[in-house]
Amino acid sequence: MQQTAKTRVEARNIDTLLAKYGESHRNHTNELIHFVCVPVIVFTLLGIVWWVHPLAAVAVSLAALWYYFHLSRPFAVGMLVMTLLMLALLRALPPATVLPLSIAIFVLAWIGQLIGHKIEGKKPSFFDDLRYLLIGPLFVLSFLFRRLNVAY
Repeated sequence: MQQTAKTRVEARNIDTLLAKYGESHRNHTNELIHFVCVPVIVFTLLGIVWWVHPLAAVAVSLAALWYYFHLSRPFAVGMLVMTLLMLALLRALPPATVLPLSIAIFVLAWIGQLIGHKIEGKKPSFFDDLRYLLIGPLFVLSFLFRRLNVAY
């Protein structure tokens, strides 16, 4: 199958974004903190939006998945699986616990992230470009994909 110019640009774009994100995530301890905290932050953000309305959480998820699809179809599939699991967990939680649990864990996860960046000695990537808030989960997923030999 022949690769189009658009496909090459998209591939280069995701590689560029991951490389730039990786520049402030080279310390092993910071990476480990991110492997835990980034998915937790995604879950808690979905939880906060879920509390507003479950369909709002689905809409936010679809918007993010649309962005991921344009960056990398394999990443979009991986994020779809993760998102479906998170939405299923939110649906299973007692409604009254979703918001307080999400806020409490969100704060703790961000404290963890800030500690990781203090250890790293570099500011979080999203201070330079807000897109990196969406790239963080892909950065974590990229480690799993490489370990499983999944091309992205």
